[in-house]
Amino acid sequence: MKVAKHSFENPVQPGTRERILDAALDIFAARGYHDARMDDIVEEARTSKGSIYFHFPNKEQLFLALVDQFANLLERRVTEAIARQPGAGIERVRAALVTVLETFGKYRRPAKILLVQAVGLGSVFEKKRLDVTDRFAALIKIYLDEAVAVGDIPAVDTDVVAHAWMGAIYNVVIRWVLSGEPTTDRILGSLLPLLLRSVAYPAPEAAQ
Repeated sequence: MKVAKHSFENPVQPGTRERILDAALDIFAARGYHDARMDDIVEEARTSKGSIYFHFPNKEQLFLALVDQFANLLERRVTEAIARQPGAGIERVRAALVTVLETFGKYRRPAKILLVQAVGLGSVFEKKRLDVTDRFAALIKIYLDEAVAVGDIPAVDTDVVAHAWMGAIYNVVIRWVLSGEPTTDRILGSLLPLLLRSVAYPAPEAAQ
């Protein structure tokens, strides 16, 4: 008697989790959180429900994993950009800001999930969004503190400034994500100098 063969995907097969996240990104970006169905993600990922639920117990955890994935990417790119800057000071701050803005511009769909869809979904999602904001404000604060220490900018409350900068970046990028305007070149050309001037850089005598 022949036993029928069934093809069951190994849920811990390398690449399965990444493929699920890629599929979820497509579905969430196209349909929004509430209208996205796990069945749609199963189909898009070309996998089984069991495989998805092995990695992510529910849609909420899958969505939060996408936010973490984008945050990790953003942090890695900022850290790499900073590492390429010699010494300390305002140029490291500038490199961090440019990288944050360029990354939001390059990865528009995950930026939409983080900045737009996570708003208003409840306390769990809002806490995650605030955690990500705090994470990058803390990074910017480190380099602002360095800039103060080496005398590039006067002493300021770097914690407040870093959070204010993140708020400004978010608001501009949210508009860009939703409408396509302003372009990333305009954002970099206008917002970056504005943020640097807010901490008195360059100093008035240096700007002359």
